[in-house]
Amino acid sequence: MALNLLYCAAQEGLEAKKVEVEVSFTKALPSFQITGLAGNAIQESRQRVQSSLLSNDFKFPPLKISVNLSPSDLPKQGSFYDLPIALLIALYGHCDFTFDDKKPQKYFAFGELGLDGRVKDTPSIYPLLFSLLSQQENQDSIFILPKSAKDFYSTLPNLRAYFVETLKEAIEILKCPPPLESTTTNLPFDYETIGDEKYYLNTHFPLDFKDIIGQERAKRAALIAACGFHNILFEGSAGSGKSMIASRIPYILPPLTLSEILQLASTTLKISAQRPFRNPHNSATKAAILGSAVGQNVKYGEISLAHLGVLFFDELPHFPKNLLESLREPLENHHFTISRLQAKITCPTDFMFVGAMNPCPCGNLLSVSKECRCNQKEINAYKNKISDPFWDRLDLFVSMQEGMQTRHTITSKEMHTQILNAFRFQKTRNQKCFNARLEGENLKSFCILGDQEKEILKLAKERFSLSSRGVDKILRTARSIADLALSEKISKEHLLEALSYRKVS
Repeated sequence: MALNLLYCAAQEGLEAKKVEVEVSFTKALPSFQITGLAGNAIQESRQRVQSSLLSNDFKFPPLKISVNLSPSDLPKQGSFYDLPIALLIALYGHCDFTFDDKKPQKYFAFGELGLDGRVKDTPSIYPLLFSLLSQQENQDSIFILPKSAKDFYSTLPNLRAYFVETLKEAIEILKCPPPLESTTTNLPFDYETIGDEKYYLNTHFPLDFKDIIGQERAKRAALIAACGFHNILFEGSAGSGKSMIASRIPYILPPLTLSEILQLASTTLKISAQRPFRNPHNSATKAAILGSAVGQNVKYGEISLAHLGVLFFDELPHFPKNLLESLREPLENHHFTISRLQAKITCPTDFMFVGAMNPCPCGNLLSVSKECRCNQKEINAYKNKISDPFWDRLDLFVSMQEGMQTRHTITSKEMHTQILNAFRFQKTRNQKCFNARLEGENLKSFCILGDQEKEILKLAKERFSLSSRGVDKILRTARSIADLALSEKISKEHLLEALSYRKVS
């Protein structure tokens, strides 16, 4: 009996787990079996593998072929197991070709096979590669991957790979490996080096703040929120520009690092220097917003797809109240745990929340041209759909009125330049996170107040019954306002402006 071994991977929660692909050949009635909790796509690979081998002039051994995917208790899905299975069968009889676990290199193979032997890419491969390369034990591994996605996969740092178009190419590489070239990570974006880190810049503004006439206070609030990654809510009548402002915020946000771009690519499957913007409808299900899991298979919700970007809820009170209450954990902790019988899976949810709402059910309460048709009881019931603990997790609140027109209007490029200057200023004090994420000692050391500012904050806390969380959020907002002014000290003016954006009961 001959036995060979290659490696592939399976998803377990949000991590990739190494899978050993073993093939044995025994003298018995010809058959082809795959074991190890293989899903339907893997079971169907038997036809694809056999056809691709025969179409490339390889013999299909008239033996009992047993393929085992280990560990056997880990569910496996995906057509990318075609390539390692076909390689091991094709190499049957080559006594000079063996795998040895004691070698420093391990071979991983990923790819779906066409009936003619072409090696195809699948969307599941990139997230697995991203996770595998982050694990120390796989740093010296060699990967065999589809050539059609070479440019995409080459963005992964420290990837040592052969890229193949056909099954025959992959077999020749394993028989006689050519010199291996490590990939280089060259992203097609402008970047700026700040400290020891490269930050990739978004230089395109398809939606521009200059298109919004007036609403200078709301734009100023959006600038502050974007500078510190603060949560913000806009309230105003229909047509006042709430959604227009929200949709333009992603383009002025601070730049991304390489690791953040690659992390986003593992969920969006594209390389971009643009932070994500997610805008779910208020009729979306709770599972669609929060995410779900069947066994170890995770389906990202909108809060995870908005990671490192913006999550926008338009018409906020129209979302189910129990859903809004469920957002309190990801808004506070920046991660969300999906609990199932077989596992607990923690998803990253470090997003900037942007909300928009009407001031009343008819939407005309703040309008200067239309009359509100709601009574006070209806208005109170409408606003009470948002609980006080949810309000407490918002950093800025802006009430917008229609018809406030001005000649001057700031552009997205000008706002982005201000945010970049503030971002550089933050890095000069060795700050590792956004102002909205400052906690503990960092909050104390970066948000120092003078005696006058302390007295103002104390009076505000007593006057408006602010919680400790609310006080911290005012400090963080004031820090962002000071950064935009390139001021190391939080002045009275910065603190008062931060207080003006605080929602009070």
